[in-house]
Amino acid sequence: MKKHYIGVDVGGTKIQANLVADDGAVLANNRQDTPRGGESEVSVNAIEESIRTLLYENNLTIKDIGGIGIAVPGLVVPETGYVVVTPNMNLSGVELGKILKKRLGISVAVGNDCNLGTLGEFRYGSGRGAKSVVGIFVGTGIGSGIVIDGKVIGGAACSAGEIGHIVARIPVKNWTKFLNNDKVDLSEMLTKKAPKCGCGNRGCFEALASRTAIERMIREGLASGVKSVIKDIDNDTVIKSGALLRALKANDALVTAVMRYASYVIGCGCLTVRHLLDPEVIVLGGGVIEACHKFMLPLIDEVVQSDQLASAKSNRRITVAELGDNAVAVGAAALRLIED
Repeated sequence: MKKHYIGVDVGGTKIQANLVADDGAVLANNRQDTPRGGESEVSVNAIEESIRTLLYENNLTIKDIGGIGIAVPGLVVPETGYVVVTPNMNLSGVELGKILKKRLGISVAVGNDCNLGTLGEFRYGSGRGAKSVVGIFVGTGIGSGIVIDGKVIGGAACSAGEIGHIVARIPVKNWTKFLNNDKVDLSEMLTKKAPKCGCGNRGCFEALASRTAIERMIREGLASGVKSVIKDIDNDTVIKSGALLRALKANDALVTAVMRYASYVIGCGCLTVRHLLDPEVIVLGGGVIEACHKFMLPLIDEVVQSDQLASAKSNRRITVAELGDNAVAVGAAALRLIED
């Protein structure tokens, strides 16, 4: 078995190629900005360039590599490396695995970024030694991955793990809405009283607890006159996770309230995962968790520990991701390591 593998994390803002040893250790990396706009060919070229640059910088050739894994933020058919859709990139409908295999002369596996981030944590991070791990990644949106007995669970249509789009707030107060009304306008019922998600639906987990949702709630507070250290932001300003952490450390009332709410929502999401899949480990990651976990994790645990549904004794746990920014790329490399 060859000792070197390459895992590539293709994101909306950066492409990170990692040189990974067979024990999961990151030996080197190359990071570059993701191209903005243009045809899909531009992004494919950038991915190829990141791989070739990584090899060059480490005095390696493609013959020294056991395999390449690539993670993209979207729906992927892993058996073929076909990217069905990438909502925030221009790789939709691209046979990424086949194209890069032909160009590079080596087998290339392709998978969803959250699936592979979970796989990385399962093999080399917070989930080491567990038989079942669910990863929940809180960033611009909320993504998830499911790994059971070392296998990524993709689902019948390769879309399992879309936890960000489970309905977390049902926009109907109670059953009395349906009294003496034989025909309820379902479209109206589902488009009111709950925050709208980027997917188009309302009441999604992602619309209540992602960084985007947190930013929306902070803006709502500022607009209503609540004082905060976060101020003077315009419509184009992104409130990053680091700014949230600084506000928490300053005991900012608005940000603390919003982050407490988001933490409780995430706790409910973890509880839902337990009731549905009962994994041994739930790994929390992503930029928001990475920055603010010391504040958030106790609140998330508080919700989970309040569960009234009886269960057998176990070593179940909720923990923070260990691999950080390398999780997805290491998980991508692990696709090839597993096959070897």
